[in-house]
Amino acid sequence: MASFSDLTGKVQTVTGLIDPGELGMTLMHEHLAIDLNAPRFRTETIPDGASDAPIDLCNCFRARYGQTYFRDNFRLDCQDVVTNELREMRRAGGRTVVDLTVGGLAPRPDHLRRMAEDADVHIVMGCGYYVDEYQPGENAGRSVDDFAALMIAQLLEGAWGTNVKAGIIGEIGCQSPWTDQEKRVMQGALEAQKASGAALNVHPGRHEDQPQEVADFVRSAGGPMDRLIISHIDRTIFDADRLFRLADTGCVLEYDLFGWEESHYFPNPDIDLPNDAMRLKWLRQLIERGHRDQILISHDICTKGRLEHFGGHGYQHIFANVVPLMRRRGFSEEDIRTILVETPKRLLTFVAPG
Repeated sequence: MASFSDLTGKVQTVTGLIDPGELGMTLMHEHLAIDLNAPRFRTETIPDGASDAPIDLCNCFRARYGQTYFRDNFRLDCQDVVTNELREMRRAGGRTVVDLTVGGLAPRPDHLRRMAEDADVHIVMGCGYYVDEYQPGENAGRSVDDFAALMIAQLLEGAWGTNVKAGIIGEIGCQSPWTDQEKRVMQGALEAQKASGAALNVHPGRHEDQPQEVADFVRSAGGPMDRLIISHIDRTIFDADRLFRLADTGCVLEYDLFGWEESHYFPNPDIDLPNDAMRLKWLRQLIERGHRDQILISHDICTKGRLEHFGGHGYQHIFANVVPLMRRRGFSEEDIRTILVETPKRLLTFVAPG
């Protein structure tokens, strides 16, 4: 059986180990096959006023803006469409995608492997569990050690009933307030990280102080802060004091909603999302303060309406549109390479365990 020492210095993709230098331009937070519908909505029971109509070009804006709940919008079950959009991403300059569809979100490892082979891209798969509501009932009885063992097996042996192996831990789901079960999953993830040398990605709760709570939790547990990625900063923190205090912990800040240009944020309508120009202004402030090595960007595509086929921007957007915008806004080539190549490479490369 393989051991984590065999992974040290390598990147583990869904098709096998590769040298970190092969990664190229990388999207660090995406979903290629997912069911984001809450489990109670995956059967015949759907919210009042919701629709079971398929997403198309006539209703995609209504879906994106939250005008109507379209159950179909929250399922990425269109493997051929996603594969074609991965080809478009590669033509635009992208090479690698990290899929963070974890337990509770209907992960499909075999689909990821086929898409990687068909589109000729690298895909790195995450492991662990999403927020409490999405976790199976048996998780209520699982201990920290149980969760750690599960994630270790997903990294070493294969995940979700397949022999496809994960290459990163997360996105580990948290809420605000943080539930006891989610904290056990997080503690298990930290144990798995210590045993494996993998990086850890966290989905923080939708409260401006929760990313800091997560960072403080990891720091107090002795976790490596430079291998902690906190996702969704662009829907969570909107003031410089909180942002810089979080950055000073040494964690990695992920602005992963690029392409989401509507201010409406359906999981929490009280939040006004920034557009891509505003995201870049926050990145500029972080760089000027010395945090360039702590920045990641991605799209976090998890609904049909954000795919090009259904009227959205697709996985090509950052490479085709955002990178040119970065150049026009004064980002250097070194800035761009650090954010899209070097920092992903550092984080996806397994380090010596312990």
